[in-house]
Order: sequence, then C-alpha cells, then structure tokens
Amino acid sequence: MSDIGKKQPKEYSDRFDELRQNRVALSYYKYGTAADNFGMGLVNALDSHDLCIKKYLATGNTEYLCNAANYLMFEFMYPQRNGAYFRATDSGESAGVAGTPVTNLNRDKHFDAVTKM
Repeated sequence: MSDIGKKQPKEYSDRFDELRQNRVALSYYKYGTAADNFGMGLVNALDSHDLCIKKYLATGNTEYLCNAANYLMFEFMYPQRNGAYFRATDSGESAGVAGTPVTNLNRDKHFDAVTKM
C-alpha cells in the first residue's frame, strides 16, 4: 500500500493502481512492449484513452478507466506530441475543474449543518 493510500485512503486508491498495473502486465504479452507500441508511434495513446472513456460512459465498466489511465501513462513515458515536457505549475496555471470544489462553496449555516463542519 502506498504512503498516501495508508494516510488518506479516501483521497487515493491503491486498488486502482493494482488493477491498472495488472492490465499493463497482461498487455505486454497481448500487444508487445510499450516502448515499441508507443515509442515507435504504432499506437496513439491519447486516441486510445478517448476510446476507453467512451466505452466507460457507454457501459459503466470501471476497467476502462484503468485502461484509460494506462494510456495517459504511456503518453507521459513516450510522448507523441512534439515538444512535450513536464513542469510543475501552481493554481494560477491550473487547467481548472469541471464543477465547484467544496472549498469554493459559500459557507453558511446551512452548509455547515449539512457538512457538520
């Protein structure tokens, strides 16, 4: 179990990581190496990710979420986008979220009563 999984089990899923890693292990034998498939540009990780999300939305099968996450990992490892890089950003450069995080809600007596804060 990961450190964050132990300390904050409602914030991180070690089970998701386990299921995701199992699928990578199996895919190695089914499809070949990630280095070949993604590194050589034979498989498009981002398009494959999108296919998994569509399948999840159609079926509700969360296995597709594990597969989608793996495709994002492969894009990270073997980026097909020219000029791809990693740089940590602060909230001012955030892509944003769809919805309103609980910390952004106007706190009032009703909110406090409902959330027992």
